[in-house]
Amino acid sequence: MDKLFDFELTARLLQLDFVLMALGAAAVLGLVAGALGPLIVMRRMSFAVHGTAELAFTGAAAALLLGIGVSYGALAGAVIAALLLGLLGGRESERDSVIGVILSFGLGLGVLLLWFYEGRSSNKFGILVGQIVAIEQQDLELLVGAAVVVLIVLAVIYRPLLFATVDPAVALARGVPVRWLSPLFAVLVGIATALGVQIVGALLVVALMVTPAAAAARVTASPWLATVLAVVFAETAALGGIVLSLAPGAPVSFFVTAISFTIYLVCRVIAYVRGRQGSLRDLSGSDSPRAAVRPS
Repeated sequence: MDKLFDFELTARLLQLDFVLMALGAAAVLGLVAGALGPLIVMRRMSFAVHGTAELAFTGAAAALLLGIGVSYGALAGAVIAALLLGLLGGRESERDSVIGVILSFGLGLGVLLLWFYEGRSSNKFGILVGQIVAIEQQDLELLVGAAVVVLIVLAVIYRPLLFATVDPAVALARGVPVRWLSPLFAVLVGIATALGVQIVGALLVVALMVTPAAAAARVTASPWLATVLAVVFAETAALGGIVLSLAPGAPVSFFVTAISFTIYLVCRVIAYVRGRQGSLRDLSGSDSPRAAVRPS
C-alpha cells in the first residue's frame, strides 16, 4: 500500500520515455472512446464491443505468433469482427446470438494461437490485460493516425448517425442511409477497440469504451454534453490508471477499471439524488394550496 502513494517514485517514472508514450496513447484512446461511447450506449452495442475485443485479441495473438506488431494484428482482427457483426447481425433479433457466436470463436482461436507461441509468457498476458511497456513510437503513430481517421469519419456522419440511433424508422423514411451507417459505425468501434488492447487489454477494453459513456448517460440526457462528459471520464480513467500503476508496478487495467467504476457509481448516486429531489418537489407542489386550486 505504501508503494501506491510513493509520489517521489511516481514523479521519477513519469520522466521515462515509455511512460510518456503510454500517457500519450492513453490520452488519444480516451478521446476516441469518449467520443464513440455515448453512441455505443444509445445503440445498445456494449456486448458488441466485447465481441469485437475478442477478435482484436485473436488478431493480436496472430501478430505475436508471426512476429509483427501487435497493434496491427489487433486492428485487423477488430475490423474483421466489426464487419462480421455489421453484416451478420443486421436484424436486432439475431444480434446477440451472432455476437455470441463470433465472440466464442474468436476467443477460442486466440487461445490456440497463443498456445502455438513459444515466446515469453508476459507477452501473452499483456494482450489480455494490457502492457504499457510494450508501446513503442510506431505503435503511438499508428494509434494517432487511426484515431484521426475515426474522429474525422465520426464528425462527418454524426448527425445522420444520431438521427438513425434515436429513431431509425423515421430516419429511414427521411432518406438517411441507415443500412450502411450501422456497419460503418461498427468499423469505427472496432478500430477504437483495437487501440485499447495494449493499454487495458482485450478483456477489459470495455471499461473505456462503455463505462464512461454509461456514467455520463446517468447525469445528462443531452447527446452533446454526454459526449463531453464521456471524454472527461475516459481521460481521467486512462491517464489516472497509468499514473497510479507506476509506483506499485501493478497492471494498468485494474486501476483503469477501478476509476471507471468509481465514476459510474458516483454518477448513479447523483442521478438518484436528483430523482429523489424531483420527487420531493412534485409531492410538495401537489400538496400546496396553490396546486390544489384547479381551474374549472
